[in-house]
Amino acid sequence: MNRLQLGVPGQIMPPADAAVRFAQRSEAEGYDAVWWPDHLMGWHADTMWTPDLTPLAKVQANPHTYFDPMIMMGVVGAQTERIKVGVVVTDLIRRNPAMAAATALTLDHVTRGRAIIGLGSGEKLNVTPYGMSFDKPVAKLSEGIDVMRLLWEADGPVDYRGTFHSLEKAVLGLQPYGDTPPEIWTAAHGPRMLRLTGTKADGWLPTKMTAPDYGKALTTIQQAAQDADRDPAKITPGMLGYILMGPDEETVRRLTEAPLVRALCVLLPSQVFRDLGVEPPLDAGSGFHDFIPTTIPREESLRIIDAIPPEVVRHYAFCGTPEQVAEELYEYREAGLEHLVLWNITAFGDPSLAKWSFRAMAELKKLVGS
Repeated sequence: MNRLQLGVPGQIMPPADAAVRFAQRSEAEGYDAVWWPDHLMGWHADTMWTPDLTPLAKVQANPHTYFDPMIMMGVVGAQTERIKVGVVVTDLIRRNPAMAAATALTLDHVTRGRAIIGLGSGEKLNVTPYGMSFDKPVAKLSEGIDVMRLLWEADGPVDYRGTFHSLEKAVLGLQPYGDTPPEIWTAAHGPRMLRLTGTKADGWLPTKMTAPDYGKALTTIQQAAQDADRDPAKITPGMLGYILMGPDEETVRRLTEAPLVRALCVLLPSQVFRDLGVEPPLDAGSGFHDFIPTTIPREESLRIIDAIPPEVVRHYAFCGTPEQVAEELYEYREAGLEHLVLWNITAFGDPSLAKWSFRAMAELKKLVGS
């Protein structure tokens, strides 16, 4: 079994120089990549961000404080040597594909070939409040990737006529830093997105699912790649894994009951709740597509939190001591996982465990990163 590559989340809020220092330290500690989310709006409702629900509200004014990931990738990439930098993930609704292609190539040069462009179909909370349409997000992503690759590969001006995008004598003269353009990794879960990953992407970045489901989804990706005459082995199987760790089972139990941790699970598709024997907290199909945090009244915030039991948290995140999490991750390695983004959410459950959790992450790295 190959060594499991490990990524860490980049610092998302000021001070910016601390983000650079953190990435440099992560590089020195042997991590393989540092990743930034791309958010205009955070996942937690403002009416959840109160001292009675989280001590974080006393030290952070709101849950929506995010650096632009592309800028941070460039800043950090220019001040590191080996570690890769990535976005997990952006979309081609907010970012025009031609501009995304130019940004990706610029990052490719600034980082000397270490930039990974994570793409997804988008989240409604980052789109509709800002005056953009969330109509047909998967189709827009698929066509947008075609536009990006066309511009990367063209020797001169090109034309393109699609449903959502068009090019007329368009040109992108900047060439990749090396022999190939930056890698595109996609956040895929459903059948359509899995096939898109196999036919158009270089890597796969879903959030946690069961290990058997991960293996089945990877098989779908690899079959789609083979059907498209692509080498399935050149698609990196990754995962964004939320990590919720405590020093003992009682602490872990308490963390799974924390309001902000439970609230994160609102993003799960309704079918996941039903499969777990839980009534979905939202009437709509998926929080990713339907949840707008700034519109949620206080009473609704409390209802959503109460509607999400701890067993849903255990499905959504890797929960336990470092040893228990490492044991669970072994199943995913057996299913084909090669790159794990370790997204530590312990502080959402108990900020007083933040320092301990950094040590615990180092212990987890020793257990799974070899």
